Amino acid sequence: MWDQLLAAMPFVWLVIVVIAAIVEAVTVQLVSIWFAVGGIAAVIAAACGASIPVQFILFIAVAVATLVLTRPLVKKMTRFHKAETNADRYIGKTGVVTEEIDNTAGRGLVKVLGSIWTARSEDGAVIAAGENVLVKRIEGVKVIVSHA
Repeated sequence: MWDQLLAAMPFVWLVIVVIAAIVEAVTVQLVSIWFAVGGIAAVIAAACGASIPVQFILFIAVAVATLVLTRPLVKKMTRFHKAETNADRYIGKTGVVTEEIDNTAGRGLVKVLGSIWTARSEDGAVIAAGENVLVKRIEGVKVIVSHA
């Protein structure tokens, strides 16, 4: 029985490598690549006739070592930088309400830096035309404002 299990282990490790590679390909988040590399080491060990405990130890050791050695690179690659856009220049600016802002009715326009934006009030309050407002943030194509 142990001989049969030992003979099947290279295939077991190959299945683990394939599953880890598929998970990695689907998620694109570097979550299982280390297990694939550890599995490759275990396949080689199994093909060379290593015992099952040695295969497991090698699998874990190589996966952990790969994780530790590649972690700085992975952190650098997955660090996202927020790209400034032209819309960001409106945040914190003062504008003038050109059409009454009423969140319930779904209407409101604000002129900020010479551009007209659809607007909603941050706290849900109705803001009359002609009032000055402060742009708090942008959600899609709408500016979210509060009384200035």
